[in-house]
Amino acid sequence: MIPFSKPSISVKDQITLLQNRGLIIQDTERAERYLEVISFFRLSAYMRPFQVPHDDQHTFKDNAEFKEVVALYAFDRELRLIIMDAVERVEVGIRSMVNNVMGPTYQNEEEPYSGSHWYLNRDRFNFRYDHQRLLGTLGNKQEQEKRSLRQEFDKIDNAQHDDAKKDILKNLKQRENYCRYYANNYSEPELPPCWAAIEELTLGELSHLYKGLKRDADRKAIAKRFKVPQDKLASWLHTLTFIRNCCAHHARLWNRELPIAPKLMRDPEWQFPTVLPDSQIQPAKRLFSVILLLAFLMKQVSPDSKWVNSLLALFAKYPNVPLKNMGFPEDWQQHPFLQEVIE
Repeated sequence: MIPFSKPSISVKDQITLLQNRGLIIQDTERAERYLEVISFFRLSAYMRPFQVPHDDQHTFKDNAEFKEVVALYAFDRELRLIIMDAVERVEVGIRSMVNNVMGPTYQNEEEPYSGSHWYLNRDRFNFRYDHQRLLGTLGNKQEQEKRSLRQEFDKIDNAQHDDAKKDILKNLKQRENYCRYYANNYSEPELPPCWAAIEELTLGELSHLYKGLKRDADRKAIAKRFKVPQDKLASWLHTLTFIRNCCAHHARLWNRELPIAPKLMRDPEWQFPTVLPDSQIQPAKRLFSVILLLAFLMKQVSPDSKWVNSLLALFAKYPNVPLKNMGFPEDWQQHPFLQEVIE
C-alpha cells in the first residue's frame, strides 16, 4: 500500500487532462458544464471502453470523443429509469401477493390477529430467519412516526386555532402515514397489520422475508402467481434487490457484472451461451439475464404493459452503445421475451 497522492483539480484542468490523454473535445465549454454537474469521477467509468486497455496512463484510443462518453452515460441513465419502472411494478406485486397468501392462510376465527398480523408469529418463519430483526425494524419505524406525530400535535396545540380547527389538522396529520395512524388509534397488537407492515420493508428485507418463510407451500403459493418456481423467485428477488440499489444510487448498469447470477429456468427461452464469442462476458451474470426475468415478470404483473417497447426504443436511440457488454448475444432480437408489443 502507498499513500494517496492525487491532487484535487479544477474542471478546466480536468478538461486539459482529458485532452492530454488523447480525448477529442470539440466544445470545451459544453464539456465543462457536463463535468460540473456529473463529475469527472462518475464519467470515468464510461470512459474505459474508449481507452487503451491495461494502460496505466489512461490513454484514449484514436478518434475517441467526449460526446461518445456522454452518450454512453446518457444511455445508462435512461436505462436505469426503464429498469426501475419494471422493478417497481414487480416489487409492488410481490408485496401484495405475500399478504394475499399469508393473511387468509393463517386467519383463525379463534385468534383475531392470526391473519392480519401473521408476521408476528415466529412459527411462520424458518430457524435461519432473523425474526427479531424484522420486529425491531417495524417497531423502530413506528416509534419514529409516533414521536413525529407528537411533535406535530404540539405545534398544532400551540397554534392560534380554535379547537375544531385543531382537531381537523391533527386528523390530517395522523393520516399522512399509516404507522402513526395505527399507533394513535389501536391499542393492540403493538405493530400494524401485515398489509401496512410489508409496505414499510425495503426490497432487500422483503426478499429475506420471502426466503425465510417456513413452509414450502407458502413460498410456492406466492411464486405460483408469477409462474416461477419458488427457489427461482427467491433468487430473482435477491438479484432485483441489487439492481434496485444500483438504480436508486445512480450506479452504472451498463457493463455491470452481477455479484451473484440469478437462477434461471430450464425452458428453451432461458438458454443462451455461457460465454459470448471472443470475450469473457457471461450473459447469465450481466444485465441481459435481468432484462429477461423482468420481461417475464412484467407479463405476469402488468400484461398490457409496453415496457419492452420502451427498452427497444432506447436501444434504437443509442445504436452505437455496445449491448454485448451487457451480455446480449448477437441474436438477442429474436428472443421471444424481447419482441415488440403490438396493440
